[in-house]
Amino acid sequence: MIKPKKIYLYTIGCQMNVYDSDQMLAGLAPMGYEQADAPEKANLILVNTCTIRAKAEQKAFSFLGRLGELKKKKTDLIIGVTGCVAQQEGAQIFKRMPHVDLVVGTQAIARLPRIVQKIEAKRCRVVDVTMAPVQQKQGPKPQANLQGGITRFVTIMTGCDNYCTYCVVPYVRGRETSRLPSDIVQEIETLVGAGVREVTLLGQNVNSYGQKESLGTFADLLQQVHAIGGLQRIRFTTSHPKDLSEALMRSFASLPKLCRHIHLPVQSGSDRILKRMNRRYTQAAYLDKVARLRDWCPDIEITSDIIVGFPGESEADFQATVDLIEQVAYDGLFVFNYSDRPRTPAATFDDKISRKISKRRLQAVLALQEKIVKAKNSRLVGTKQTVLVEGFSKKQTGLFNASGVHAVQWTGRTNGQKIVNFTCPEETTDDQVQPGSLVKVKIERALAHSLWGHAAPLGPQADVPKGESSYAA
Repeated sequence: MIKPKKIYLYTIGCQMNVYDSDQMLAGLAPMGYEQADAPEKANLILVNTCTIRAKAEQKAFSFLGRLGELKKKKTDLIIGVTGCVAQQEGAQIFKRMPHVDLVVGTQAIARLPRIVQKIEAKRCRVVDVTMAPVQQKQGPKPQANLQGGITRFVTIMTGCDNYCTYCVVPYVRGRETSRLPSDIVQEIETLVGAGVREVTLLGQNVNSYGQKESLGTFADLLQQVHAIGGLQRIRFTTSHPKDLSEALMRSFASLPKLCRHIHLPVQSGSDRILKRMNRRYTQAAYLDKVARLRDWCPDIEITSDIIVGFPGESEADFQATVDLIEQVAYDGLFVFNYSDRPRTPAATFDDKISRKISKRRLQAVLALQEKIVKAKNSRLVGTKQTVLVEGFSKKQTGLFNASGVHAVQWTGRTNGQKIVNFTCPEETTDDQVQPGSLVKVKIERALAHSLWGHAAPLGPQADVPKGESSYAA
């Protein structure tokens, strides 16, 4: 019997990193590794890193620096760096962090168990950032920690071929490569069999899934995933506007399990800046696709990414972004100050925007978006929303249900993407409301980033009602 060992895995960045971390845990489990809840309890610590923005990279190195003292106390502790920073920096990490033992890049996750075994046996240092010229189609993935999760991420493709001038993804994750539909379906079926009820399909640009390999379209894949029994909801991210097809738009109307939410990053409302970013669409083209999405699915919720302070962004360019935000009226925004990333063309642009101006613009966009979201959330007060229960809310004290009885608070999301915290009638039983249940929640209050209300159950593991609307009355 393999003696249990402990691994502490610290994940920074996007959903794809979360998925990759799951694969690392799955690969190391046969070696006897179990998750630790603190670095001090671990035999192996892995930091799965992100380099999309400077702040995420700084966060990773800050955490790694703090591990130096722990390594002095536990000399047999193995410390590793994985993910995009590992791919970007390679062996240079050893110079900056001498206590690190392994550096594993984005295409070396499958080799991680062998690397750890080698270090355990020989107490050596290993760096593996090899990237295949043409990455092979990825087969079925090992699964770890299947029990207890209602929502899971599933990567359907890796890499990117778009080469936006600000983005490091093609350099650290390689060229775009799609997985076989059969492997994706098999993985989701395994997850559903373990109790998962909602999956989010991941890719840097899911809209171009399968095109290079002639595997069919993303809309075709959605139909195959939709046919999986027991699966209640499907989400996906991220969509590049230039590749958003009419077939995918129609999917929101024809596939009841497909959640009425799309993340459609625009980055800027200025045609001049969009061209400098190499986004390959105009503001007018983007707005046209937003309009067509709403034609097919009037209640669709749209979220986006905005970069402020891109090199050369004038006040007129920034105002074009503000105008676009007001016109689209997004349901949520991720707003970022531009930061130079290694190897990207934009890092060489000499007309950088000052941090003071960039910060002012960021705050202006955040204030505008908060106003929009508050107005949208307020309109939902008094409506009934269908919520997939994900678990208990973090806040449990001083809560009472509609009858004035102290109540447990649950949390979940609407068919769109709004977070809902709610209590239930006292006669509700545990088999009626539990993780994976669908419940109707009457919204009582609208908050800045969530909704709150009282619920009555639809029943455990209920199928998604045909035509379910995130704005159901």
